[in-house]
Formats: sequence, structure tokens, C-alpha cells
Amino acid sequence: MEQLDRFDRQIIEIIQRNCQMKAEAIAEEVGLSASAVQRRLKRLRDDGVIKGEVAIIDRKSSGHPMVFIVGMEIERDNYDALARFRLWAERQDHVQQVYYVTGQVDLIAIITARDVEHYDDIAAVLMAENPQIRRMHTNVVLRDIKLSLFVPMAK
Repeated sequence: MEQLDRFDRQIIEIIQRNCQMKAEAIAEEVGLSASAVQRRLKRLRDDGVIKGEVAIIDRKSSGHPMVFIVGMEIERDNYDALARFRLWAERQDHVQQVYYVTGQVDLIAIITARDVEHYDDIAAVLMAENPQIRRMHTNVVLRDIKLSLFVPMAK
């Protein structure tokens, strides 16, 4: 992957805020031609810098309004267990994000559900299908304060 220049970083910041913005509008904002912006976007996608472009859905409208932040302990620092859990989590739509972290837990997951009972069902399946998870610590999100996946680009 080649180094990102000033134009690449500007384009990335713009499309993170609105991935539906037309190349012509981006071009006007960054000072390039629309075709140059399109070429750069294609390269950024092909190189994996842009991993995906998704719609951010209001959870209340989805029927899955609740969010649970779950800390999980693995039996021991077991990279095989970590790999197995990663494969499992990738197949679970309710598991939105998973982070391997330092501290009192080994993994932190963001899980969405219809209600507490639905989350309890998800947690039961998680524990049954992942015996390497020794313990789960669950926090219920009461209110979103900020919800973003925006990544600032280094200047």
C-alpha cells in the first residue's frame, strides 16, 4: 500500500462523513478533477484503505434498539481460542464489533438486541458455542452520547 498524500486524506475524510457524495463535489472541495477523484477512490478501495461503505441505521427503527458492551475473559492467553472466537463472531450479525484488549478482560464486544431477553439468548449461544470464553461482563447502554466510526487522518 502506497503512502497517502494530502488529496487522499482529504478525500477519505469527506467520504467518511458522506459516502454518497459525488466525485464532482469532492473534486471541487479538494481541488482535483472528478476523474482524478474517481481514480483515487478506486485505488483506495482496491488497496483496502477503504474497507467498506455502509448505511448507518437508527437502531430503534431496526427493531434492535438495545446495545450491550460485553467484556469477555478467555480461559488463558490462547491464540487458537481467539481465532476460533473471531470466526464465530464474524458470522453473528448481532455482534457488531469485537476488540482484543489489555486489562481485566481479553475481549470487548458491542452487541445489539431487541431487548434484554434477546441479549440473554445471544449470550447463552455465545457461551455454548465458545467454551473458551470463561466469563462475560455486560454493560447495558442507556443512551448514545456519540456514535461514530470516523477515523481522523494524520496530517
